[in-house]
Amino acid sequence: MKLNPGSELKAACFLFDMDGTLIDSTPVVERVWRRWAERRGIPFDSFRHTMHGRRAVDTMRDVLPPGADITTDLAIIDREELEETEGIIAIPGALELLTTLPRNAWALVTSAQRPLAQIRLQAAGLPWPDIAVTAEDIHAGKPDPECYRLALHRLGRTADQAIVFEDAPAGIAAGLAAGCRTLAVTAATKRVPTEVEWMEDFRCLEWLGVDATGHNCLRVR
Repeated sequence: MKLNPGSELKAACFLFDMDGTLIDSTPVVERVWRRWAERRGIPFDSFRHTMHGRRAVDTMRDVLPPGADITTDLAIIDREELEETEGIIAIPGALELLTTLPRNAWALVTSAQRPLAQIRLQAAGLPWPDIAVTAEDIHAGKPDPECYRLALHRLGRTADQAIVFEDAPAGIAAGLAAGCRTLAVTAATKRVPTEVEWMEDFRCLEWLGVDATGHNCLRVR
């Protein structure tokens, strides 16, 4: 269901995925992975729609033969993704929202490695948060909820105090499994989810301030 104009979102904190949620990096991600798949002789379309929102290591474990040494392949993907930033843009409204929210009211929760996350946010002109959970911080990637539970721990919040913003099925599943209200952002994927509330981008959200209970209030425009 699309968020209703005039309604309000209230939470002590907001947890944001990066790729596809705060930024649109799809062209870069798919260029890099398509080249890798062609070198490996793997049909890119066989995993194209399941790779987004997941750690590179988890995608490779799915598509490479059991027991394969993925160290070299991961190094190739990591290097090429760090080098390619052309085409990375912020999702509309993301900059305005992040620079309006109090710094202690939001965190980044991404399947990317920290150096890659820093480069991509910078390329999109978005600020780096005080709290970020990246691929190095967790043992199990999305759809496992570990990443969101760790972000809540670092913020000193509980699941019922948080709202998650996601785009990919794996990330949406992770947010829900962590017990958080989870909203989908569809600007990059153009995919309307059926399992959660959704919005096109962040231009529909306006920060109203902090209420008497300590919750940040966002109005849906």
